[in-house]
Amino acid sequence: MTALPNNLVFRDGVQVMRIDLHTHTEVSHDCQTRLRDIPAWLLRTNTRVIAVTDHDQQRGGPELARLVADLGLDDRLSIIPGEEVTTSEGELIGLFLRERIPPGLTPEDTAREIKAQGGLVMLQHGFDPLKRYRLRPEATLRIADQIDIVETFNSRLSRHHWNRVAAEWARERNLPVCAGSDAHTLQDIGEAWVETPFRLIRTPEQLIAALREGVVGGHWTHPVYAYGLKQWRNLNGWFRREG
Repeated sequence: MTALPNNLVFRDGVQVMRIDLHTHTEVSHDCQTRLRDIPAWLLRTNTRVIAVTDHDQQRGGPELARLVADLGLDDRLSIIPGEEVTTSEGELIGLFLRERIPPGLTPEDTAREIKAQGGLVMLQHGFDPLKRYRLRPEATLRIADQIDIVETFNSRLSRHHWNRVAAEWARERNLPVCAGSDAHTLQDIGEAWVETPFRLIRTPEQLIAALREGVVGGHWTHPVYAYGLKQWRNLNGWFRREG
């Protein structure tokens, strides 16, 4: 345990942390990030809260939470079990899920399934027309009253402009906002964040309170460059494991 980093950050004497609510792991079909590598990275980057939102899979979050507990880090890190669900009209994120939600449901049924588990409905990269799996605009309007959180900084949008569009949409509805790295490599985790005073996050209510007090930030990377960087990082990681 003493070998693990623990980067503490203070602002005006108050310990702060970063929250990243959109990450992928080896449980996703398009990601190779090993669960066992994540805790040390979170401590190193002061990303104390993440939501594991693998594509159409929910088990990554609970598995990472168990790993964090086994390492004795559950007083430093909070892992939110989530899923990036492929609906019939694009993707939608569910947070605090107890079970996997199957893909292919309508956006309305997906939102109902999330709520039935006591979870939160999060709209991610919903306004970028070049995002292949974004939730369709007409679907977004139909379920607007079911959305709990809006991602207003995504590190992988085609233009930073669409983050500003999302922020304005959230502001008009007085919805809490968040940031998501949309991480598909270990080093991507924490590239987008909400900085807020440190606390453990165990419930939807605690998350909403932390987001309301926080400030959104992050690093935007053009998706073409990001794709090349992902391939390089994956290849480099493969060689290191093989070595």
